[in-house]
Parts: sequence; C-alpha cells; structure tokens
Amino acid sequence: MAFKYLLVVTCVCAWFASLAASDKELLRVGLRKRSLDINSFSSARIREAVHHLKPDTVYLKNYLDAQYFGEIGIGSPPQTFRVVFDTGSSNLWVPSSKCILSIACYFHSKYRSKLSNTYTKIGTSCRIPYGHGHIPGFFSQDNLRVGELIVKDQQFAEITKEGPLAFLAHHFDGILGLGFLNKSVGQVTPVWYNMIEQGHVTQKIFSLWLNPDPMSKIGGEIVFGGIDWRHFKGDHTYVPLTHEDYWQIEVGDILLANNPTGLCAGGCAAIIDSGTSLIAGPTKIVTQINHAIGAEGYVSYECKSIIHNYGDSIWEYIISGLKPEIICVDLGLCSHNRTYIKNDVIETAAHNESWGGESRTKESPLCTFCDMIVFWIQVQLKQKNTKDKILKYVDELCEKLPNPVGQTFIDCNSIDTMPQITFTIGNKSFPLSPEQYMLRIEEGCSTVCYGGFVPLDVPPPQGPLWVLGDLFLGAYHTVFDYGNLRIGFAEVA
Repeated sequence: MAFKYLLVVTCVCAWFASLAASDKELLRVGLRKRSLDINSFSSARIREAVHHLKPDTVYLKNYLDAQYFGEIGIGSPPQTFRVVFDTGSSNLWVPSSKCILSIACYFHSKYRSKLSNTYTKIGTSCRIPYGHGHIPGFFSQDNLRVGELIVKDQQFAEITKEGPLAFLAHHFDGILGLGFLNKSVGQVTPVWYNMIEQGHVTQKIFSLWLNPDPMSKIGGEIVFGGIDWRHFKGDHTYVPLTHEDYWQIEVGDILLANNPTGLCAGGCAAIIDSGTSLIAGPTKIVTQINHAIGAEGYVSYECKSIIHNYGDSIWEYIISGLKPEIICVDLGLCSHNRTYIKNDVIETAAHNESWGGESRTKESPLCTFCDMIVFWIQVQLKQKNTKDKILKYVDELCEKLPNPVGQTFIDCNSIDTMPQITFTIGNKSFPLSPEQYMLRIEEGCSTVCYGGFVPLDVPPPQGPLWVLGDLFLGAYHTVFDYGNLRIGFAEVA
C-alpha cells in the first residue's frame, strides 16, 4: 500500500500577464497545502481496471489519498465544491442533493439544482469509474465557475451514492477531469474542451506546477491558457502523445543510478496523471527499485525456491542462447500451450518454435516468478556481472517484491545512500532524487519514510505501462499542450 503527503488545495484565482498571453487569456489557479497528520494519513493504490485503455485492459487508481484540489462553483449563484484537477479522467462530477443513503454524502458539499436559476435537467443515468468500481449518478447541466471564469452550460454528473469508507477520508467533494473526450462517460464534453470552444483561452494549453517545498503554504498552481515562467528552469522537453485516450507518452529505460532496469529500453507507455499521488510501474522494475533504495517488500518463497532449484539451469539456458520465452516452459514451470502475440498474430509456444511476445493467458505464480527471474538475470548479464553475484542479487530481489496491499517503508537515515531514479523521456534524462521519490511523514518526535513506487502490470499491447503521478509532477513543471497533442517537462524552479 502506497502513501502520499496530505495536500489540500484551495482555489485562489486571479488574472496575470504572461510572456505569450494577455491578461484575459490566462487563468491561474493557486494551490495551498495543509499539514499532514500521520494519524489521518490514508493509503492510495492502483488496483484494478477502471479506465480501459482498450476493451481488454486496464489501468486503475483510486483517490483514497488526499490530492491537490481547488474550489469551483456550479450554478447561479455558485455552489462551492472542492475538486481534484485530474488529467487521468474526463468527467466533472460532484455529490448530488439526492445522495441521501450514503453516510459520506453528509460530509461533503452537495449540488442542489433547485437553488440554481441556470440549471437544465438532463436526467440520464450514469456510472462513473471510481476506486475499484463505479459510483452511480445522473447527468445535469449548469454554469461552472473556475476562478473568475464562467463556463456556460457545462454537463456534469450528480453522484447519488458514495462508498462510506472511501469518501469519509476525502478532503474533496468531486473530480474535474482534464482528459480527452473519447474517455468521457456518456461522451459528455469535458470542461477543458468547453473552455476552448467558448473562447476563454486562446492558447490550447494548460500547465501544472506542484511546489516541491514541503514547508511552503503554497502548494502549486494550474494555469489555463498559458505558462508561468517563474516556476521552471530552462526549456521544456516536449514529446508527442502516443494515444489520444489519455495524456500518454512513451518513456525509455529507467535507470537506478546509472544502471539500466531493462524492460523499457525499447519503450514503454506512460500516462501523466495528476489524479494519482504516486508512481506506478511494472513489478519487474519496481522490485529492482525497492532493492536499490532499501524499501521493505514481501518475501516470496516461491520465487526463492525457483532461484535455488533452477537458478543454475536458467543460467545455462540463457548462456546457451535459448530464447528467454522458452526457458520457463522447458523447465516445466510454465504451460506448453502458452499463447503469445507476435506481429499481431496469435501463436502457441512450444520449446522448439521461434516466437516472441508476452503471455496472454493467466499462468501460475511459479511461471510468473520464473519469467521475472529470467528477465533479471538477463539485465545483470548485460552489466557483465558474475554468475554468483547475479544469482545472489536475484535471490535478494525475491525478498523485495512490492506488496500491493502493504506499506513500503524506507529507513529515513539511509536517504544519503539512495540512488537517483531516472526516467528517459524524449532521449533526455529526468532524474528523481531520494527526497523527490520518497515520502517523509513527521508527527511530533516521530518520522516515518515511505517509498513512492507501486506495482502496476499491464499486458501488451497497452503495456508495459507507467503512471507518473504527483511525485513525478512535483519534480517537473508540466505543460499539457492540447493544440499540438504533446506534453512538455522542465525542471521546477
């Protein structure tokens, strides 16, 4: 189970000039932090499929952690709500006055259509992806206030049932999605699209700065229609979107210090998601990260038994040049009829066949661990390490597997010895220091540190997939360029 600083954002909106926009073309939404109480510190994990990249996949998140959020107003006169500005979803939703059977609704602001003279009834029922499932509601239409800006006739979802455990911990009322239309439930036009269509911004961009200073009362800002040059250093590195379903790009290899982790050397997908607190990625890499930073993980005796019983055989198979995909089948740890995809053609694996790809069938844990061990040995071989050193290292990795339902503790006194973790984006390096990828929680005389990485395994063709959440965005000022379908990153000032 992964953790995050408790950050509360209040909306302090004003008009500012920028280098490329006049006063009326730029809307800045300021963010402010709320200090963290360790006793109320809640967990967030990426768990099951919520937002489907394709009909057969996958990636999920929940909002159990507090997020960066700000105030908006819905209706005339405006009814105030605190919402997460979420680049990983596309709908605007808030609790409804008709939400009367959920305890959590009594602890959040609720929209009351009878109090607004600009309300238009729609009434179509909907189910919004949230947490590990969906929350029910119906669509309505009203004016939306973001700062001094009024978006007219914005459709949104009134939620009629909230899960009590999830929402009681929330310091926000709803979500304002900044994603794409084709991921909007009911094909409702997202707020950002309406801002553009109604002429509120001339530049089709919005930018996000999250303040890296944990002691500052200013949590950051989101700027609609422009960029605030004071919040970054140097130039932005822009990379194109690889899909228009999400703010999704391609990343290259992830480095621990200067050592490659291997899996993304040929490219991996990455979603830039301000609605997710942490950084999520493939278990094969997150395990290597856990080992490098000394994070606690869970010990898999199945994994260790494979390296002890089959380590020498796996080594010999790899050295002999046997295809990695065949090795675990030949050892009897994976099924002989594993189905793989090669050049968009479904093929069946047999040890004497030539094929490649990723498993499309659910295999046993022994098969999964065997595949990981083969991969880890390959990565270490490329670093020219000896057999004994490699097998010892892989055995240690079997003790550092990320626990999706557990806490990832780090020794706060070891920060000085932890490596940088570097993402390769657009052929440039984007390093994260230990202070940037870990979470330090202080309460009185007590200090607890947590790792900021959680496992997320997405099969091809959508995966391997990373979700770069607020920990990454806290290190890099980010420009979401809708007009040119690209994203830009620059070091925060």
